[in-house]
Amino acid sequence: MGDDVSAQRLVNKYGRGFGLAPELRSSYTSHTAVTGLRGGLHSLHKTHQLFPLSFGEEKLLSEKISGAEGTKLDEDFMEMERKIEITNKSVFELITKTTEYLQPNPASRAKLGMLNTVSKIRGQVKTTGYPQTEGLLGDCMLRYGRELGEESTFGAALVDIGEAMKQMADIKDGLDINVKQNFIDPLQNLQEKDLKEIVHHLKKLEGRRLDFDYKKKRQGKIPDEEIKQAVEKFEESKDLAERSMFNFLENDVEQVSQLSALIEAALEYHRQSLEILKELDSKLQSRISSASTRPKKEFNPKSIVSSLEIVEKTQLNGLTHTSSIKSTDIPVNHTVNGKIDHFTCTEPITQSWPENINTDSKQIESDLDQPCCRSLYDFEPENEGELGFKEGDIIILTNQIDENWYEGMINGESGFFPINYVQVLVALPQ
Repeated sequence: MGDDVSAQRLVNKYGRGFGLAPELRSSYTSHTAVTGLRGGLHSLHKTHQLFPLSFGEEKLLSEKISGAEGTKLDEDFMEMERKIEITNKSVFELITKTTEYLQPNPASRAKLGMLNTVSKIRGQVKTTGYPQTEGLLGDCMLRYGRELGEESTFGAALVDIGEAMKQMADIKDGLDINVKQNFIDPLQNLQEKDLKEIVHHLKKLEGRRLDFDYKKKRQGKIPDEEIKQAVEKFEESKDLAERSMFNFLENDVEQVSQLSALIEAALEYHRQSLEILKELDSKLQSRISSASTRPKKEFNPKSIVSSLEIVEKTQLNGLTHTSSIKSTDIPVNHTVNGKIDHFTCTEPITQSWPENINTDSKQIESDLDQPCCRSLYDFEPENEGELGFKEGDIIILTNQIDENWYEGMINGESGFFPINYVQVLVALPQ
């Protein structure tokens, strides 16, 4: 039963190599289950002669059909080959996983790759950096801290933390550069040169092994000189492959040095981050101490009618209606301790409306006929391709890039902007 399964897998493998459709491979796999490995491979080869095979593939197929065991190499060689294969896989995985460790957001990585590709196409030297999470958090804290003002203890603390987070983002950028130069780039060089050369020697060795085994089976039918040449080439390839693997594995301390560079870069990043956080903690403790010893303000409520002027502002789509009412024009009844207090306003009510109200209303109505949104905050573009706007602007939506970014247009300019900066008025079609 186990041999049948192995045979079916082998026929499926070679059928895929011959370019057969999956349904045809399935047919030959079924045939192999009945006729065995030799019958399945023979039928596959005989029926599909229209798929040309290289000489090496013919020899490999012949070896599998005949059931003859190929020349075995020594155990030391096989062990070195196993270690090289694992090393090759590990280098590939390390490059991928280290990049994800430095830049964990796949959407940001994709956007970064797109922007840098556009920059290269345009011939721009400057590349866009990865948006570090510390920097994004710092921007958020700085924005609201400055809006609250220095008079607010909370606002001042937000500014302190925001500035520290921006510093940590800069250090994280340094970590990215350091790790790429001293860890990722050397690994890629190792993969593209040393390991690639070893794999080339191993493939060449396998081809010459097949050639040797093929000619050895035909001994007596071919000249002995051909067999002798096959043996010499086989030995030569084995020596090259074995020597290259041995030298690589003996010098694996180089890979340890590269791992050490990764750890040193991470250690330096955390050391600098620790210094920034310690200084920040000292500032926050000082603010807490200062706030706790500050004299408390007395609450002083103001009566609504004690004000001589009531200013009512209603803002709609950037339009402001201001109503000013003086205390001597409209009779007002005010109850104090159960008694009615009469006073009269004498000046007329004044209203001010923007002159371009009709034009603005038409523009807003026009925008609402298509997918659009209103900005909740100001957005200053930091990278190539981003769209800047002010709070309250109406932006035409043209596309949703991913779960975090829209593409839109305002005042004839188009670009990308964060989804959480806007409120959708008319959604994009699904």
